[in-house]
Amino acid sequence: MGAGHERGRCCGDAAPGTGCLFCRGMMAQEHSPDVLSLSPGGGTGFVGRALTQLLRSRGHQVTHVSRRGGTDRISWEELSHSGLPLCEAVVNLAGENVLNPFRRWNDDFCREVVSSRVETTKALAKAIGAAEQPPRAWVLVTGVGFYRPSPTAEYTEDSAGGDFDFFSRLVSSWEAAALIPGSPTRGVVVRSGVVLGRDGGAISQMLLPFRLGLGGPMGSGLQPFPWIHIQDLAGIVCHALETESVRGVLNGVAPSSPGTSNGTFAQELAAALGRPALLPVPAWAVRALFGAERAAMLLEGQRVLPKRTLESGYRFIFPELRAALKDIVA
Repeated sequence: MGAGHERGRCCGDAAPGTGCLFCRGMMAQEHSPDVLSLSPGGGTGFVGRALTQLLRSRGHQVTHVSRRGGTDRISWEELSHSGLPLCEAVVNLAGENVLNPFRRWNDDFCREVVSSRVETTKALAKAIGAAEQPPRAWVLVTGVGFYRPSPTAEYTEDSAGGDFDFFSRLVSSWEAAALIPGSPTRGVVVRSGVVLGRDGGAISQMLLPFRLGLGGPMGSGLQPFPWIHIQDLAGIVCHALETESVRGVLNGVAPSSPGTSNGTFAQELAAALGRPALLPVPAWAVRALFGAERAAMLLEGQRVLPKRTLESGYRFIFPELRAALKDIVA
């Protein structure tokens, strides 16, 4: 991105004294990738598509790490043999879909879930640490599963967590893998809630039953439902890349998320579609489909606050659930 870039949407209205990294014309050599991204499907996944579109709309050149090289892509083999290409920032969105209903929850799948997150993150962190000209920013997207499920506790980025079940320990290991001691590269972790958007994510599997009037809450429906619109998750990552003062953990959840239950979400989604939400999914059915450990992700939840995200200057496009769902189902 050249020096002519103007501060835009994903920079938010940063507080005085904060700087937009790319706004100041700090760019690698001409034709080098501005942002190196690792995401499912070589950038064709749900979040990867949205982030790539946003970054490119703001003038960034995006290169994806994938199994095979090609236009705007490099392969893992190239990364391993030649090291990190010259770039301003690296983003990691990779991870096997934990809630894939077609995969049994067994030891083999658990290993895939861990490897697709921890090992890929280690590989990128190692490449960043070994780079002669390391990138200025390194952003990892993990999850709010770091925090212990509770119907009442509220968590900010400074809250403890990460050591009470498989998923919390997974997030801890994942985030630890991103650490690069002594590196000048600025590190940011975005702990994402349930991502809502068109053409992917949680809602894509819910739309048909809800359109048919067969939707409803999962289990009791009382469990917290930490959510974020896809445009805001992409926006937070972009904000983290561009804002030089942003470091550490940001919670990727909407400001109204702590007041949203699974039942509230079901009612609002049904209302947006003009349908009732009368048929709850029994907890036993969720456990039968996903197994007890994965089912807990759906039947329990966390009230998570984006405290540092807001303090960093990011302004949410969709802070309220009703407007977010209206945009998605329109």
